Amino acid sequence: MPISHTPAGHIILNKVYGASNYNPLPIVIKRGKGVWVYDFNDKKYLDCLSAYSAVNQGHCHPRIVKVARQQAGRLTLTSRAFLNTESGPFFKEIAELCGKDKVLPMNTGAEAVETAIKTARKWGYQVKKIEPDQAEIIVFENNFHGRTISIISFSTEPQYRRGFGPFTPGFRIVRYGDIEAVRTVLNKNTAAVLVEPIQGEAGIIIPPKGFLNDLKKLCADNHVLLIADEIQTGLGRTGKMFCCDHEEVVPDIYVLGKALGGGYPVSAVVADKEILGVFQPGDHGSTFGGNPFACAVAREALRVTVEENLPENAAQMGNYFMGELRKINSPHVKEVRGRGLLIGMELKAKAGTARSFCEKLMNLGVLCKETHESVIRFAPPLVITKGEINWALSRIRKVFI
Repeated sequence: MPISHTPAGHIILNKVYGASNYNPLPIVIKRGKGVWVYDFNDKKYLDCLSAYSAVNQGHCHPRIVKVARQQAGRLTLTSRAFLNTESGPFFKEIAELCGKDKVLPMNTGAEAVETAIKTARKWGYQVKKIEPDQAEIIVFENNFHGRTISIISFSTEPQYRRGFGPFTPGFRIVRYGDIEAVRTVLNKNTAAVLVEPIQGEAGIIIPPKGFLNDLKKLCADNHVLLIADEIQTGLGRTGKMFCCDHEEVVPDIYVLGKALGGGYPVSAVVADKEILGVFQPGDHGSTFGGNPFACAVAREALRVTVEENLPENAAQMGNYFMGELRKINSPHVKEVRGRGLLIGMELKAKAGTARSFCEKLMNLGVLCKETHESVIRFAPPLVITKGEINWALSRIRKVFI
């Protein structure tokens, strides 16, 4: 049997031919359906990562698969040199969902963040009249917005930066959740503040209550754009359509991705025309951004999110899941925190690595992933049921008690 047709063979092929920029759990997944994925032997696992929240609608949702098949056989790519039948309706639907005027489509979250940075800088020069090449964007410690050179330039994680300099200037880093720290560095050259409503990769860090409201007011009072990176927290993950909705905050710019495509690469920057109107033909673009395949799939993914009440289910199931996790009397657990179905379990210093617990959970059929060394993230697809959560909990308890 060819080596690639066995689980061990796939692990070897990945190790030999793939660059070692990830350290995946030693499982080879063959197929998925809803909250479940299956290995080569058809052993089922409950997916508690959701591809870092990219499959909120569940694996291979039948409605999304149907649209993907239809569009793949009809038209997949025109580039933005021509119009297609799916991009305009997609722009309208996502703009209306966000309560904004305009959409700039991209493919990945990192591309969308880069686009938001370019938007803010160009707006700063054209509208706010910042002196050329002096625009600044305020960001926060322990942020994660992607992996490009410009984005890692304002990361505070040493590994993300090591060996990749020189870095892009123009960013001010302050403590997350500290409105006074923002106020201190804000100045006439500040074009925008870029914030995650909850810091996911940092370990599910939730800012103090009222922080987003204070941030919005501070930005409005100083003619500064508020950019919300809702790539991971948006589209139902935290129990509201957008995480900013928990404080009834509407940012100037939404950055969306992951679940926007229901398992396919789609991202977008969404803002009013006074902001995205700074772009002229030739200023910015993407060959695949706004392609008809991605737009058709994203439209169906959005319909599934709304029509199947996924934000409401995330709120209900998240409260139940967190409540049951907090009942686990474990010598290893320091804290369980989260919002909706974005949940972090922080381990005590002497408990061992989060990775070791993820490996034990994998062996029992629950797939999750560590974030840094001490936090396990539980973020299943938003279609999960109470019964499926109980299935996972019975196995989680075995590992932690």
